[in-house]
Amino acid sequence: MMTYSTDALFNGLRTGNRRMLAKAISLIESELPADRIAAQELLVKALPFAGNSYRIGITGAPGVGKSTFIEAFGVQAITEGHRVAVLAIDPSSSRSGGSILGDKTRMHELSQRPEAFIRPSPSHGTLGGVAHATREVMLLCEAAGFDVILIETVGVGQSETEVASMVDIFMALMLPNAGDELQGIKRGIMEMGDVFVVTKADGEQLQQAQLARQQLSSALRLLRPKSPHWQPKVLAISALESRGIDEVWQCCKEYFTESKQLGVIDLLRAEQNKHWLHSVLENRLRQLFYECAPVAAQLPILEQAVLSGEMLPPIAAEKLLALLAFGSHAKG
Repeated sequence: MMTYSTDALFNGLRTGNRRMLAKAISLIESELPADRIAAQELLVKALPFAGNSYRIGITGAPGVGKSTFIEAFGVQAITEGHRVAVLAIDPSSSRSGGSILGDKTRMHELSQRPEAFIRPSPSHGTLGGVAHATREVMLLCEAAGFDVILIETVGVGQSETEVASMVDIFMALMLPNAGDELQGIKRGIMEMGDVFVVTKADGEQLQQAQLARQQLSSALRLLRPKSPHWQPKVLAISALESRGIDEVWQCCKEYFTESKQLGVIDLLRAEQNKHWLHSVLENRLRQLFYECAPVAAQLPILEQAVLSGEMLPPIAAEKLLALLAFGSHAKG
């Protein structure tokens, strides 16, 4: 797969060559063993130039208007002199492995701006709907000079928890009727969020949006903030009327200013790296398990035993794990 040297890719992305940045990201996302080695070399080169950005995670249920909000929010950041990278995770089909990858068409204005870079990445079924190389891609974008990194989740399953572990500020978008269904909102989202944004606060839904904002604010006061220095904020916006976006941006700037002064960002980045380590270990162990020859040979047999009811799944799993250990000793 690799057609450029790591030096060429690194020099290209550092000088703002978007094509080379895209090539570098493709290398990072590759699962070929040879590419993994080159990808590590590239990351080592990029690391000293990474980390100087706002890392913002954005989640929300389908239909909440994530793409519309991200486009307006990104343009707002650009007007204040920032460069914005959007890492939009697309859900991969569990049947075909394909994904829609349509974020550039959904963010037409932002995708036309030279200060913006939009990279849709298929999740490949990764736990939480988060692409396996999202953290690495974020570092490359930072090294390329993008100082606002927006990570959009698919808004399903464990995606919120996974994204929250790799960003500095976590933003949850809520529909105007969220106040009517407050009990249905996952407690985890309420505890993880730093900023809550009620969308579509316009027209006939304006009153509903205002009610949702009040009820969310009241609910948050009953929860212990995840950080002692920051009380989560609830804002209402209308992307249709271009209202409230600047308020959300100012709120994020306030969060980062306070967090930087108190050393909170440094602590968050350390925790992000720790979580990254464990995430890589889990992914590699999974790969090693299925690549193990004894496991590959016995897996269909034990699967059939489970399907026919001859063997319990936990017993089959233990047998396969024992084979992994055997395979490791055999290689040694």
